[in-house]
Amino acid sequence: MKYQSQKVAMPYFVAALALFVVQILFGLIIGAQYVIGDFLFPEIPFNIARMVHTNTLIVWLLMGFMGAAYYLIPEEAETELHSPLLAIVTFWVFLVAAGLTIAGYLLLPYARLAELTGNQYWPTMGREFLEQPTITKIGIVVVVLAFLYNLGMTILKGRKTVVGIVLMLGLIGLAVFFLFAFYNPVNLVKDKFWWWWTVHLWVEGVWELILGAMLAFILIKTTGVDREIVEKWLYVIIALALITGIIGTGHHYYWIGTPTYWLWWGSIFSALEPLPFFLMAVFAFQMINKRRRNHPNKVAMLWALGCAVMAFLGAGVWGFMHTLAPVNYYTHGSQITAAHGHLAFYGAYVMINLAIISYAVPIMRGREANGAKAQRVEMWGFWLMAIGMILITLLLTAAGVLQVYLQRYTDAPMSFMVVQDKIALFYWLRLYSGLMFFVGLLFYLYSFFIPGETKASDMEPVKRISEADSTPATANA
Repeated sequence: MKYQSQKVAMPYFVAALALFVVQILFGLIIGAQYVIGDFLFPEIPFNIARMVHTNTLIVWLLMGFMGAAYYLIPEEAETELHSPLLAIVTFWVFLVAAGLTIAGYLLLPYARLAELTGNQYWPTMGREFLEQPTITKIGIVVVVLAFLYNLGMTILKGRKTVVGIVLMLGLIGLAVFFLFAFYNPVNLVKDKFWWWWTVHLWVEGVWELILGAMLAFILIKTTGVDREIVEKWLYVIIALALITGIIGTGHHYYWIGTPTYWLWWGSIFSALEPLPFFLMAVFAFQMINKRRRNHPNKVAMLWALGCAVMAFLGAGVWGFMHTLAPVNYYTHGSQITAAHGHLAFYGAYVMINLAIISYAVPIMRGREANGAKAQRVEMWGFWLMAIGMILITLLLTAAGVLQVYLQRYTDAPMSFMVVQDKIALFYWLRLYSGLMFFVGLLFYLYSFFIPGETKASDMEPVKRISEADSTPATANA
């Protein structure tokens, strides 16, 4: 580790992983409630468990992004962080606010929580993914402003790189578009129109800049490829991501009362949204093939490659499957949507957070990489989580296709609950796949507690690939 202030990333990573465990546990709870209706009822109703599951996902991903930025920016800027103390203070403010909010969800009726937190004075609660009390949202804004100030001052006094600037642009966009969470118009069409300016423009817009910067940083460090090559790829990827992602917001506007031109704009640009994710996958494999050295942290490279591939499948392929208006007319809000959401979030944002944690934590603990045994255990975690998530996606897709046909497309449509009963087998199998995923997460966590480190001799240089070389090096991951 080059700079001591990078260590402030550690509590963010630890908290992120702890919240990840909570998120998956509540995912298993709601998975069980799909097939055992009174499971943990009335202690944890389905709507509360789902709210904790989705809110914890957002919080732990943000924790991971913040930790990654605090690790990445000092190294990119070649200077110590502006204020490590501010980073630690904002960490505890964020963690306590998140903990109190989740406790509020679990211990109080939602209406009572809204009353106690003054929602009647500034109504922002009650919308999916943005259920947090207004006071929590204000706290998030304060934390993020302090976070951006800390990073901005660090970059201003140090080196300016494309990776650092792209990351900052993504984080600034994250902060700006979160402000729409405070706008809650009475008109339902306007409410949904502006709600997507947070939800969509986060995950299909500015978060992609954060993903691209983090992936580029990991590949630069683990492959030794020239920074100029990585930066050229990054420019193209983020340009496509912003163009398709911003206008592609229209695919959420099909059926909420907006003008019909969104049927065309949404369909065309949403169909182009897989392109940046495809380029990201090509980019990752190209950088691995052109690497100049064999980095000892093989599993971090595996996470980076896995992120690029799974993001393309989840956000690209599964997103494209039902994004065109004539198809979305039938599939909107079905289990196909859930399949896309699970694989896209996992591939794009969960895996990049796990990748940067896998790379940075051993270095912050004074070693180049974890030992061979620890990496083998972590690879087991990688494959169990990846296979578990693929199974979840395929099962939800199959359930969604049947749901759409039986409930919406056939000449004799069935009621919602009758259809749910007919596809219950897929929900049972989805629950078992979720358990497999959870076991993989436990393997990932356990790998950090296995002693031993990779020797420096394992980090040998490899021949740089030339245009004429017909046998390029391949990833050992």
